Amino acid sequence: MNKIETSLAETFSEWVHKLNINDVPEDVVDKLQLIVMDSFGLMVSAKNQQYIKSLINALQENGDCTLVGHNKKVNPFNASIINGTAIHGEDFDDTFEGTPVHVGSVMVPAMLSSAQAKNLNGEKFLKGLVVGSELICRLALVAPTAVHRQGFHPTAIFGTFGSSIGVSSLLGNTIDEMSSGLGIVGSMASGIIEYLAEGTSTKRLHPGWAAGCGWQSANFAKSGFLGPRTVFEGQHGVFNSFAKNNIEPNFSHIISDLGNRWESKNLALKPYACGTMAQPFIDCAIKLKDKIDNVQNIDKVIASVGEGTVHRLWEPLEEKQNPSTAYGAKFSVPYCISIGLINGSAGLNEFTDKCLKNLEVIKLATKVNYEINPDDEYPRNYTGKIKIIMKDGTIYSSSQECLRGGKRDPLSYNEVRKKFEANLKFVNVKSSEIEKLYDFIKNIFKSKNLNEIDGVNFY
Repeated sequence: MNKIETSLAETFSEWVHKLNINDVPEDVVDKLQLIVMDSFGLMVSAKNQQYIKSLINALQENGDCTLVGHNKKVNPFNASIINGTAIHGEDFDDTFEGTPVHVGSVMVPAMLSSAQAKNLNGEKFLKGLVVGSELICRLALVAPTAVHRQGFHPTAIFGTFGSSIGVSSLLGNTIDEMSSGLGIVGSMASGIIEYLAEGTSTKRLHPGWAAGCGWQSANFAKSGFLGPRTVFEGQHGVFNSFAKNNIEPNFSHIISDLGNRWESKNLALKPYACGTMAQPFIDCAIKLKDKIDNVQNIDKVIASVGEGTVHRLWEPLEEKQNPSTAYGAKFSVPYCISIGLINGSAGLNEFTDKCLKNLEVIKLATKVNYEINPDDEYPRNYTGKIKIIMKDGTIYSSSQECLRGGKRDPLSYNEVRKKFEANLKFVNVKSSEIEKLYDFIKNIFKSKNLNEIDGVNFY
């Protein structure tokens, strides 16, 4: 095998090392500002969830890094894990079209804890956020759907690399240290998708774990520990290990047009608190809600779907029509269509144990089935199409031509702010404290002290 002169990890690291934050386009910074606002709102909204309480109880080591929403400080590794898990916990965080990856739940906690641990300012936070987010998005384009099809969660795999390069940038690592950090974190990457079987909580943990591994790997590298520089393209690299081999990787996505083409500006912010590919079907249901006088008069609902979404969102059908847990309901299109038709919304309140016990919702979900559409654009585009057949033979149809909140139909600044405020109100944060947190986020990239967040009272 011929030795590679300059590896992909080295090329990307060189770009990071040379990048001046003033050269980052305004639209990229603006999108990341929205990601930060969205992420902080979600971080706090999960503060009362049992999975967060269990992590706080397990990860007790004190430190200098804020557990947002808890008025508590822990070490950087633990803060990254807990805050990242909180952001992603209800699957309401940002996503990326093509191969769904969640960037904010990895990068925001990793950058916050690292900056606090090293007493660094908002500009350092921003640069780490920029380069890590860009790498995650580019990795997602290399072999679309291949990681999911192999049984792994792309955020869990690609997120580690984004966190590692972001922390390396923040720490001021050399090019060789950055590249080594990427090589090291490849051996820390993990995250299987067996949570789909019964709606358990391991997926929630994946971004937080990735964020924490970024901190560890960047510091290992800074101390002289070596990792393989061919971690991406190597014979035993990440794509040969974690991706289905019948989908040919295009490695040019990682390094082509760096600094000119920015994939992170295409990040999507979710309007609904559920899995990415389920979102367009909720829009379809809401469009038809007012046409259905009584959902009990529905005979059946047929959704037209892409084959690649079936194993995560439709099968086993009996479980998807009657989810075992509120979390599992987030990855059930039958449930999501049902709440869209009945509630006309799909926020945090729609994915609770209380809502899951609503017999009307479950009864309707059991009437929802699917058919494969060979012309579906997935994974290039996330669309939805449903047909409702009433008992009297009347048929209602609707479609959603793209992911709302995505690059073709982005949420406005005001829509993201309303979502942020609603998520904070979900856990009864006072309006005055919501304003304090908003002011902190609005100025975070210019902040001289990221510990200012400790002035917000979440109780």
